[in-house]
Amino acid sequence: MAAVVKRLAVFAYLDDDWAPAGLLEMTEEGVSLQASSFAYGLRYLGRPNAIEIDPVSLSLARKDEIRGKMNFPAGGLTQFGGIRDAAPDAWGRRVIEAKLRAKANALPESTYLLHAGSQRIGALDVRESLDTPPGPQAGNGLLNLEYLVDSAARIEEGETVPAELEAIFVQGSGLGGARPKATVRDEDGVLWLAKFPSLSDRLNLTVIEEATLRLAARCGIRVPPTRIVDVGTRQVMLIRRFDRYWTHPEFDTLRGDDALYLPPRAGTTERRLPFASALTLVGCAEMESMAKSYQDVAHAIRQHGHIDTIRADNRELFKRMVFNILVSNDDDHLRNHGFIHDPRLPGWRLSPLYDVLPRPSSAHERYLHLGIGPQGRLATLDNAFDARDAFGLSKTDAGLAIAEVWQPTREWKTCFEERGVPGKEIDKIAPAFRHIDDVSHPTLRKALP
Repeated sequence: MAAVVKRLAVFAYLDDDWAPAGLLEMTEEGVSLQASSFAYGLRYLGRPNAIEIDPVSLSLARKDEIRGKMNFPAGGLTQFGGIRDAAPDAWGRRVIEAKLRAKANALPESTYLLHAGSQRIGALDVRESLDTPPGPQAGNGLLNLEYLVDSAARIEEGETVPAELEAIFVQGSGLGGARPKATVRDEDGVLWLAKFPSLSDRLNLTVIEEATLRLAARCGIRVPPTRIVDVGTRQVMLIRRFDRYWTHPEFDTLRGDDALYLPPRAGTTERRLPFASALTLVGCAEMESMAKSYQDVAHAIRQHGHIDTIRADNRELFKRMVFNILVSNDDDHLRNHGFIHDPRLPGWRLSPLYDVLPRPSSAHERYLHLGIGPQGRLATLDNAFDARDAFGLSKTDAGLAIAEVWQPTREWKTCFEERGVPGKEIDKIAPAFRHIDDVSHPTLRKALP
């Protein structure tokens, strides 16, 4: 099959409107992406508020080097990480395949990019040409959650989605992860990610994930607002989209995440935050993820993060690693760690936490997806503690960070009960949670505050 070069227009959302950012070329042979290149528009490079399409391969710190020419992904990759982050992942692809009535993984990458829609994660959009208008926006989905849940179930079953349920094609096409989900707006116009039960679930994972995120928040980890809503007999988790915010006068003066979650009011408009996965900032292909480590992410923070947040972000990353050890969340791959470009800095910083789910196991020796310390992926607190230098932590601070996570996590059952997880579900998920005695040496435990 002959290779085909697809030329697409990339747009960036700057302040309150879309701006053409440049031209993306994708060389495709059937469904296989062979190569990519990108050229920034000269007018775009002259904008004082321009955002970089890819912080590694297309950094605006190298304007003179990249101006007026086609640029290629660093490290010999076939796709720019920033473009990959704007593309749908597993679930979004299933939605697009259902829309186009295509078989699984039967479409070229350019087709998935074009059909992801304008509500995709981050602040980029990909269209057929500069004249193509943005796609439709997600409607007031909270009023239609039952229809979206039914649509998702049909897609999971491989059934045709009838016309009256086709809202899923707009609200679910640009999203990542494997579980069914859609973007919805609440009665105030705030954008949320709605995560649905899957037909294959043996546990009430939406309620369990929501409780796990609230548990992480009790550990001092940055977590977006979440809530559970009942849709008939099913329960849906809503998680506030942290890549959107409203233009309050106090936004620039608030330094923490609270500014991201200010509610809309008269005179405010919704804006978008650029997003990059750790996969992009580490600069590797998806198949290389398991060969990478939390130390690699910490290095990416030092290399690409804003100087004002590097220390705090690396300490937070260390705590997230410890939390994943204690709850047996082994789905901690590089796509499940993200960064947002905060206009208050301005610069890249670690995003709030997302996609954390305990996995029950009877194994005494457990492993995470990413490497932890000198003993590789072995999920123990000693392994994490021995990696403290990579996060810029002293022995004292590393011990304090571990204690900050362990002390709330050991009360996980109370948290889960308060968040409405049924007792039977708590019993089933319990083998995921580690006691500190099982994941640390007595010497380390004695050193903790």
